[in-house]
Amino acid sequence: MRKIKWLAIPLALMLVALTGCQAVGGFDVAKALASSAKTTSSESKQTVTVKLVPAPSANLTAEDQKAIDLINSFSLNIDSAKVQDTKHVSMKGSVGLKGENIPFLFSMDDKGLALQVEGAKQPLYISQQPSVVPGLPDMSSMEAGAQELSVKLAEFVLKHFPNPSVLTVKQTSSQVNGESLSLTNLHAEVRGDELFGLFKPFLASAVKDEQGLKDLIAGYYDLLTPFLNTLGDLPEEAAITPELAQETKKQAIDELYTELKQAIDELLASYDKEVAGLFADTPELATVFGKDTVLKLDLYFDSKLNIRKQAMELNVALPAAEDLPISAIQVRSDSEMWNIGGTVTMDQVDTRAGVIDVTESEPTPGQILRNFQDVAPLYKWLKEDLNLGYKQVVLDSQSEYYGVITKNGTSFVPLRYLSEQLDAEVKWAPGSNQLVVIDDLTGKEIVLQVGAKQATVDGKTVQLSQPVFVHQDGSTYVPLRFLTEALGATVDFDADGWITIIRE
Repeated sequence: MRKIKWLAIPLALMLVALTGCQAVGGFDVAKALASSAKTTSSESKQTVTVKLVPAPSANLTAEDQKAIDLINSFSLNIDSAKVQDTKHVSMKGSVGLKGENIPFLFSMDDKGLALQVEGAKQPLYISQQPSVVPGLPDMSSMEAGAQELSVKLAEFVLKHFPNPSVLTVKQTSSQVNGESLSLTNLHAEVRGDELFGLFKPFLASAVKDEQGLKDLIAGYYDLLTPFLNTLGDLPEEAAITPELAQETKKQAIDELYTELKQAIDELLASYDKEVAGLFADTPELATVFGKDTVLKLDLYFDSKLNIRKQAMELNVALPAAEDLPISAIQVRSDSEMWNIGGTVTMDQVDTRAGVIDVTESEPTPGQILRNFQDVAPLYKWLKEDLNLGYKQVVLDSQSEYYGVITKNGTSFVPLRYLSEQLDAEVKWAPGSNQLVVIDDLTGKEIVLQVGAKQATVDGKTVQLSQPVFVHQDGSTYVPLRFLTEALGATVDFDADGWITIIRE
């Protein structure tokens, strides 16, 4: 859990607002950044790399070094990203892993999201939920309003957020998609020990902007009121006349503003004490939010305030910890954008031959591995590094819950329970009393028959120590060791009655 906590902090830092309201060198920073928040058609390309820096004093295990080397070999290379509109987007490129590139195509439309990896049998697919759900109002009408409101929110935040200590603007010439352009370069640097000092003046400035806050509240009110009305959560009287509806809206905005202002005032009054207490309770934060955590950002704007190029470097310092042998996480990203507002047609993943729809059911390890078995670097990473096929099942032979039965010196287990624990499929053979177990990883079939001491594994006859039988509760029982080993796992019995089944 501790590892997860520290690795989550860098992600949070990347979401911090970087620049503020003051114009720099005559360049309106807030206006430029707010303008970039508007979604429009465009084409772009981007590269992203990640690096873990081992702690100088860390005694790295072979497993630690393997994990660090794997992550440090990662790169994301988007050769062509196309935004047709807010619902139609595609990205074509490759993922670098352990010195090899894995080409992919990702596309999103109003029906779903698809990811095709070159060489894979089928694309992965996530179905989009319908905008109209029976019994609930149509949410599609809110999308345009939500996008407009997000831009207003960005404008408000940037208007009041103070500038970091390093913020410069200069004119420059730079290449974008092979074209030489005259651009305005905004360079910003934010250190970890600045962040809490930036939030306080932002809150102090924002709370004084009564009209700005009320305009934001009004925007959310207008966006949500039709939805709440259809649910019956607002008084019916609010829709009787326009005058009454307007009065209800004004009253709601005034009340919400009063509550919000009171909350911000209370936070400002105790801000320094709360921050000091946070660092006292969690001293490790002094490293994460220290001088060695630095975000450097270069944005290049054209004359229409469109971002045409971007370079980002993030170094997050991590505190010393026995279970986290790294001292820093470094992320680098570079991107270029063109054809902004022009005619753009996304690249569509071909789903006509079928997909693996992860919204219908969670794919088993075997399904994933078989789908990518011809994508050598990805298959090797999934199988060997991620160990996707690994399973461990622990049974208590003394507990009735697991249903382990010892009969004539042989341990039996419910067929369906153990099969499902190892992701195997169980089905009856039509027209017989035979049961077929299909191994998830290999696809081989194990055929069993109630009352028989023989079985077939991939067509080969195997003798059982005891016959398969149906218990009085209706469950079919099979010899535990036979089924475990037939499904590629090992079984271990200890003196206390615990049974451990492991599939590597």
